[in-house]
Amino acid sequence: MASITADDGVRLHHTEAGDPAGRPVVLLAGFKASATSWLYQVGPLASAGYRVLSVDLRGHGKADRPATGVDMVRRGQDVRAFLDTLDLRDVLAVGGSMGGNTIWSYISQFGAERLAGIVVVDQTPKMLNTAGWSHGFYGYDESNVGTYFTERIPETGHGTPLWRRGMRLVRLIRAMKDGERTLTPGEIALLNDHARADWRPVIAKTDVPMLFAAGAESEFWPSSHAAAAASLAPQGSSIVIAAAGHPTNIEQPKAFNDALLGFGSGLTLPRQP
Repeated sequence: MASITADDGVRLHHTEAGDPAGRPVVLLAGFKASATSWLYQVGPLASAGYRVLSVDLRGHGKADRPATGVDMVRRGQDVRAFLDTLDLRDVLAVGGSMGGNTIWSYISQFGAERLAGIVVVDQTPKMLNTAGWSHGFYGYDESNVGTYFTERIPETGHGTPLWRRGMRLVRLIRAMKDGERTLTPGEIALLNDHARADWRPVIAKTDVPMLFAAGAESEFWPSSHAAAAASLAPQGSSIVIAAAGHPTNIEQPKAFNDALLGFGSGLTLPRQP
């Protein structure tokens, strides 16, 4: 376990596994999730020769938890602090849920020079459904943009109920043991900032190989978001993983890991310093 300090004094946390000389894989968890949400990816990535870094950004897991001041811009700045402090290059950046859109925040502010590839796990780049974009959060549109996320993440009625997921639920409990459900006012503000963002222009301008993975039974949005996002990217591809909800990498780790490792093996070799 290790930590770094962001420019405002907030401590970020990470764990490391695998080959120190391997290509860095930076794993960014979703909203309220900790680095343990990558439980089922760390071993296979390490065995494949990668340097695996599971990150707790501010407000997550073992990182500091400021009460206010966390928005998507700040999350992107935390990613920069992490990559710069460890001087990571040719990175395969993997983001689950909000962690995926955090990658776009980072790129929008600092560019993609340090990245070799990007994998986004069940996260639409635009949560608000509008004319021409029907791949957002179920039930969230311009009629309720100011009220939809004021207290919690709304129930959508989509996806397989938790109690019917069998081993998928067992895996979820194991991997999310450090997560929390209660939302503070600061976290509600972050959730709304996340929900109103549109990262499609960033995707369209980023010429880095990208894989968008969707859970076929996602609770939050139609799986069509993955192909729609990939179609925007200069080097985009997508996959829909069967019998998986929103925590796709947890519920179906083998299928997700096969896709992740296959994508990683197709990236160009790291540039020599």
